Amino acid sequence: MTSTQGWLLFPVPRSVEETGHIFSLPQDMLIVINAPRAADVRFTAHRLQAALATHAGVHWEVVASTAVPREQMGAVLSVVPGAVRHPQGYELTITEQGIHVVADAPAGVFYAVMTLTQILQQRGRTLPTVRIRDWPDFPNRGVMLDISRDKVPTMETLYALVDLLASFKVNQFQLYTEHTFAYRNHPTVWAEASPLTGEEILALDAYCRERFIELVPNQNTFGHMRRWLVHDEYRDLAECPEGCDTRWGYFDEPFSLNPLDPRSLDLVRDLLDELLPHFSSRQVNVGCDETVDLGRGRSKEAVEKYGEGRVYLDFLLKIYREVKAREHTMMFWGDIIVQHPDLVPELPRDVIALEWGYEADHPFDAHGRIFAASGVPFYVCPGTSTWNAIAGRTENAMGNLRNAAENGLKHGAVGYLNTDWGDNGHWQPLPASFLGFVYGAGVSWTYEASRDADMVAVLNRFVFRDRAGVMGRIAFDLGNAYQVPGVRNFNGSILFRILQWPPERIAEYQGLTEEGLRRALAYIDEVMAALDEEDMDRPDADLIKREFAWAADMLRHGAKRGIWALGKARGEEDVALREELARDAERLMAEYRDLWHARNRPGGFKDSLARMEKMAEDYK
Repeated sequence: MTSTQGWLLFPVPRSVEETGHIFSLPQDMLIVINAPRAADVRFTAHRLQAALATHAGVHWEVVASTAVPREQMGAVLSVVPGAVRHPQGYELTITEQGIHVVADAPAGVFYAVMTLTQILQQRGRTLPTVRIRDWPDFPNRGVMLDISRDKVPTMETLYALVDLLASFKVNQFQLYTEHTFAYRNHPTVWAEASPLTGEEILALDAYCRERFIELVPNQNTFGHMRRWLVHDEYRDLAECPEGCDTRWGYFDEPFSLNPLDPRSLDLVRDLLDELLPHFSSRQVNVGCDETVDLGRGRSKEAVEKYGEGRVYLDFLLKIYREVKAREHTMMFWGDIIVQHPDLVPELPRDVIALEWGYEADHPFDAHGRIFAASGVPFYVCPGTSTWNAIAGRTENAMGNLRNAAENGLKHGAVGYLNTDWGDNGHWQPLPASFLGFVYGAGVSWTYEASRDADMVAVLNRFVFRDRAGVMGRIAFDLGNAYQVPGVRNFNGSILFRILQWPPERIAEYQGLTEEGLRRALAYIDEVMAALDEEDMDRPDADLIKREFAWAADMLRHGAKRGIWALGKARGEEDVALREELARDAERLMAEYRDLWHARNRPGGFKDSLARMEKMAEDYK
């Protein structure tokens, strides 16, 4: 990752050959676009122009012709079909006379400029002479952001995130949606959610396209429809209108659509017709995961007669035909391939299945073998491990992201979709996910070269831009606080669970001890001790500092709450500690209000805060 000259690139390029000289950037040179369609490279050329001005203090004009004096050509951006090994690949050469980029397509030129920008960030006006050859392992490298578990980001937040992802060569973005698109035919559903409007999606789609990111529509259409079905207008479309027992426990509200009701498909048609025209993508993720109440209500007889897999597949195929009729490719969460392999031959081969799993030891290898044998194209879908954790789970996230990349490559996955969920109130601040976003981008671009990267250095230099080298270490280490109490919690951190469980349940958790929780407190204090030394060169530096301080305080609160609950269960309640927790909860909720509204819309905040209010109620 680090060259002999001490500079850093991430994702790590496939080949870096230094030639031992330097190119001192002169003023008033030209950035030359050499492409069949100059307009396709114009945005990239302006990104390079801005990087040169910001990091090297030079201004180079952009032109679209090679018919200029050669001595004025500071950088030439060439699109030459067939000139490199991969459609998204590039060659970046810096000589003592200038900079040369050659790519098969405009996207490759953009990726080369992202690499060049990292060099400029570190070397300024004096560049090393070098030849870099590079191309991605996965053709599709995506991030999916949950915008339906309370948090809907502002447009400013979304634009900034897209810029971050683009700088690390991510080329697909999805916004996981249940009820947070402003469907004009269904205003009841999103009335309190501050949803994204059609106009905003059009703007975001254009913003993504300039950065060679495909904004893929994502709308659940089977399970996870509670936000629709709780309304009287839609309740009679539910599998279990009043709730039911499921493998997750008792649900007191409806969850999935009734696949046997023709009106369920009518609703799906209506959603597709209104949503899809706002996107330039010809793909759509229809979800269809975790239909845990299927067969527990109105489809019970059909499931008993034909089997759960058959009833599920029949409705999935109906959705597929609707997607196909609209000339799109359907993505869906691919549980059915693993759970009902006998039905796989009936799946069409012009779909994309999404194999997901979020623990470091998820069986991507075993499942990848099943997907590969099915002949159905598939993505591997790991995650950032930040949900149900607040500050993340660093080691689990990196293990999960590596596992998906390694076995996705092994079994021929056509894509890599890094997910960032918002379960149970979406309490994690967005910057807690930066580590997962960036590491996932690296291992999906060049797995072998990037997997052992020094992520603290990468975060400090390219993400937090911390000249003191503090914030990357805090983000990395605070994300490992989940390990310190010495007990494992599936799909989350015990320090987070303690915040949302009642005291009785906390006390019953096997292996949880006061000693382990006190170790966690000491660890968090040690990690956060250097926070005031940060020197971030970002417009939101103060906000990031507050977000990590709040995350650490929430984890501390969890540890102290656990100590209080364990003592209470023994009949030795520490009243002073309970009173301290009550005061601390009020402070944390007040700070959460400010942090939420700094990056997100108001809709959903009330629901998210209610979980903290429930926590605080235990202290009264």
